[in-house]
Amino acid sequence: MSIKEVAKRANVSTATVSHVINGTRYVSNETKTRVLEVMKELKYHPNSVARSLRSKQSKIIGLMVPILPNDTSSFFFMSVAQGIESVLMEKGYSLFLSNSKDDIITEQEQVKVFNSQLIDGLIMAPTYEDHTYLDSLMTDAYPVVFIDRKPKDAQGDCVLTEGADGAYEAVAHLISRGHTRIGFVTGSLGLTTSDERLAGYKKALMHNGIPVDEQLIQVADSSYSSFDSGYRLTETLISKHRISALFVANNVMTMGSLHYLQENDIQVPNDIAIIGFDDYEWAKITKPALSMVKQPSFELGETAARILLERIEQPDDEYKEVRLPTELIIRGSS
Repeated sequence: MSIKEVAKRANVSTATVSHVINGTRYVSNETKTRVLEVMKELKYHPNSVARSLRSKQSKIIGLMVPILPNDTSSFFFMSVAQGIESVLMEKGYSLFLSNSKDDIITEQEQVKVFNSQLIDGLIMAPTYEDHTYLDSLMTDAYPVVFIDRKPKDAQGDCVLTEGADGAYEAVAHLISRGHTRIGFVTGSLGLTTSDERLAGYKKALMHNGIPVDEQLIQVADSSYSSFDSGYRLTETLISKHRISALFVANNVMTMGSLHYLQENDIQVPNDIAIIGFDDYEWAKITKPALSMVKQPSFELGETAARILLERIEQPDDEYKEVRLPTELIIRGSS
C-alpha cells in the first residue's frame, strides 16, 4: 500500500497526505478526517523511521540513465549529467549516477537502491516498459523528473526534446533537395523518442504531397538500437527499395548505416544522401561530414535539475512538461 493510493482514494495530492501524516502544513479538518479515514480503510501505516529521516534533506540527487555496452548514447547522457551537475553544485547538492542498462528489471532494482539511500530527488530516463510499478516502489519518498523519454503510465515532470520537429526538419530538407524516396531507420517503437521521430518523418512527407511508403520504414527487431541493426536495415532499404536518401533516428544506428555505405562504395551524397540524429564530434570528421539533428543535451540536464529543485520546494505544483528545440546541422552528407 502506498501514499499515492491513499491520495487517489481521498481525492487529494500526495503532498496533502504527507502534510496530514507529518503535520508540516495546515490541512482543513474535513480533508484531514477524509485522509485519516482512507488510511484506516486501506490499512496504510507510514514508516515513522523513514519519515524522521526524510524530514532532513540528504542533499543528494539520483540520476538513472539507460546505457548499453558499446552504445554511443553514453555521450548524450554524460552531457546531460554535466548539465544536471552544473546546477546542483551551485545549490550544494551531489549527484549519484546509476545505469538501468535499458532493462526494466534492472531499473526497478536501482530504484530500490535509491530508496535506501534517502535521496532528495531522482532524474531518470525511463526504459520502454510500463512504469506503473513506480506507484508502489516510490510512494512519496521523493520527486522524480523524467528526461529524454516519457514513461508509460507514470506521472511526473518531464523534460524532453522536440524529436518530432527535428525529424520533420531533416526530412523536409531532403525533400527540398529533390528526394522523394527517403528511407527511415529507427530502433524499436514504443519509446517516445522513436515514436515521435517517426511521426515527424511521416508528417514531412505528407506535408509535401509524398505518400508514406511503409516499406521505406525499417524498425529494429530488438528492444534497443545497435550498430548491426543500422547496417542491416540500411542494406535492406538500398538493395530492395531503391531509396535516394536516408534519415536515421539515432546515432548508433547512423554509424551502422555509414559503415554499410562505405563498405559497399556507395557515394555520399551523390548516390545517397543521409542525415542522422544526435550531433557528436565524430560526425564532423566523416567524409563527407555528416548532417545531423542536434539535441541540446547539456541544456536538457540543466532544465531537469532546476525543475527537480523547484519540485522539492513546491511539491503541490502541477506537473509540467518542458520541450527543448533541436537544431538541424547541415554538412556535406545531404
